[in-house]
Amino acid sequence: MSAVLDDRSQARATNTLEPGWVRYALIAVALLFLTLFLFVPLVAVFTEALTKGWDTYRESVLDPDALSAIKLTFIAAGIAVPLNLVFGVAAAWAIAKFDFAGKSVLLTLIDLPFSVSPVIAGLVYVLLFGAQGWFGPWLTDHDIKILFAVPGIVLATVFVTFPFVARELIPLMQAQGSEEEEAALVLGASGWKTFFKVTLPNIKWGLLYGVILCNARAMGEFGAVSVVSGHIRGETNTMPLQVEILYNEYDFTAAFAIASLLALLALVTLAVKTFIEWRMHRAHKASVQGRTTEH
Repeated sequence: MSAVLDDRSQARATNTLEPGWVRYALIAVALLFLTLFLFVPLVAVFTEALTKGWDTYRESVLDPDALSAIKLTFIAAGIAVPLNLVFGVAAAWAIAKFDFAGKSVLLTLIDLPFSVSPVIAGLVYVLLFGAQGWFGPWLTDHDIKILFAVPGIVLATVFVTFPFVARELIPLMQAQGSEEEEAALVLGASGWKTFFKVTLPNIKWGLLYGVILCNARAMGEFGAVSVVSGHIRGETNTMPLQVEILYNEYDFTAAFAIASLLALLALVTLAVKTFIEWRMHRAHKASVQGRTTEH
C-alpha cells in the first residue's frame, strides 16, 4: 500500500513540474540578470580601481583622508552594531515571550526605519541637534557637538540599522515558543541563567545572521550619514561619502579604490551570511529530525 502511495506522490510531483525548456529559460533569465546588474558592475569596480596599477591603488587607499574615512566607518559600525544587538535581543525577547500593552506599537516602531527615508532621518537629527534646533542652543552653551561630528554619525547609523537584529530574532523566537524557558524557571534557574543557557543557544545563528546584516548596512549607509556629517574632509567622511567626494572631483581611480574596499566587505559579508544560512538550515533540519524520532 505504501509503495502505491509513493508512486502516486511521485506521479503528482512529476505532473506538477514545468517543462524542461521553461525551467532552463527561467534559469537563463536569472543568470542574465545577475550578470548584467551584479557581476559586471562588481568586475568594473575592481577593474577601474586597478586601472593605473597596484602602486596607485595602494596610494589611494593609504591616503590620510581615505584612512580617516575607513577608521570612522569602523567606529560607527563598531558602536552601532553592539547597541542594536542589545536592543534587538531585548525587543525580540519581550515581543516573542510576553504579552503586554503597546506590543503592536513597539513592532511598528521597530519597522519605522524601513519606511522612512534615511535622508529624512538625518534631517530629523538636524532639527533636534542643529544650531537652530530644539536642543541646539543648550548643546552650544555646554560645548557639546553632535552634528558634524562622530556622535551624529553614530546616531544616524544606529537609527537606520536597529531593525535588523530584532526583525531576524522575533519570528525565530516566536516559532521556538517559551516552553524550554518555563521549564528552566520551574527547575530553579534564574532569569539570566535561563537566557544564557537556554535562550541564547537556541537563537545564536539567527542572532549572528542579524548582526551580519546590521553591520553590512552600517558600513554602507549613505543618506542619513551624509546629512549629519557635514562632509568635513578627513574628519566626518565615512567610506561611502569619501567615494562620492573623490568621484565628484574626477579622481575616479581613488574613488573606485575606496569603493573596492566596500565591495570586498560586501563579498565577505555575503560569504559569512551564506555560511550562517547553511548552519541555520542544518540546525533546523536536525531539530525536526529529533522531534520526529521522539514521536
